[in-house]
Amino acid sequence: MPSTPDLTLLFTALAASCDAAVRARMVEAGHDRVRTVHGYVFQHLLPGPVRVSDLADLLGMTAQGASKVVAEMERTGYVARRPDPQDSRARLVEMTPRGHEAVDAGRAARAAVTAELSADLGPDGDTVIASLRDLAERTGALRELMARRLRP
Repeated sequence: MPSTPDLTLLFTALAASCDAAVRARMVEAGHDRVRTVHGYVFQHLLPGPVRVSDLADLLGMTAQGASKVVAEMERTGYVARRPDPQDSRARLVEMTPRGHEAVDAGRAARAAVTAELSADLGPDGDTVIASLRDLAERTGALRELMARRLRP
């Protein structure tokens, strides 16, 4: 490890470890086919149905790419497509009850991983978390995340 910590490397390693831990818990909860990109789709569908073309824009990908992800999620029962009542040529994508279950399982998995990591931080945990939150706010990353503008 270099004498000056490479924060990008540390954050990348920690994010990968957290993602693996969350995925393992998702598998235990019966959602073994959920991929990271599905989480981005779920976040954009939580407020309600979205057209595939709008979803593509929100995800920063082509309509073809978004359609491919939606088709995969549809095959696994997490989303469904239905005609748009405003435009019969367009299709809306919406979460199914199974999709909502996956979101709930993901939230529970993240909470459990957070609790484990917080316990590992020990007595300095609150200070470390406050520093990370401050960095996330100052860089704008937290704002982008909360506005669902972070892209896969």
